[in-house]
Amino acid sequence: RSNAGETMAWSESVDTVLADKEGLAAFRTFLKSEFSEENVEFWLACEDFKKTKSSTKIASKARKIYSDFIQADAPKEINIDFHTKNDISENISEPTLSCFDAAQRSIYSLMAKDSFPRFLRSEVYKQLVQKHQDTNQKRWLPFL
Repeated sequence: RSNAGETMAWSESVDTVLADKEGLAAFRTFLKSEFSEENVEFWLACEDFKKTKSSTKIASKARKIYSDFIQADAPKEINIDFHTKNDISENISEPTLSCFDAAQRSIYSLMAKDSFPRFLRSEVYKQLVQKHQDTNQKRWLPFL
């Protein structure tokens, strides 16, 4: 369970937010409000994909990620450069666990440099910090 200290720690890096269940939920809510939640969804799909052991599952998960996020007019199409998209398209028939690494790095960088600083200034983040500060005050000052 998060506390005010963890909430404040989120401001240090996008990693701390992505690794924390409540932080991730808040970041997703914020990205939805900016119509860019596909970025975090793609990043999470890649994290899950890299843990895949079975070769048949690697192929099916890779095709799903490709159809959801990479191919032209994908329902959650991410914004990556032509070369990265092209490399994935050429190799999707025989995917490896690292086939989305370049795209994932690119999206991570976009979130870290662009979305994350805006998230820290957002009402979603401010309300979460406030909620945790209130909870902590109640815990330490039960007589108030």
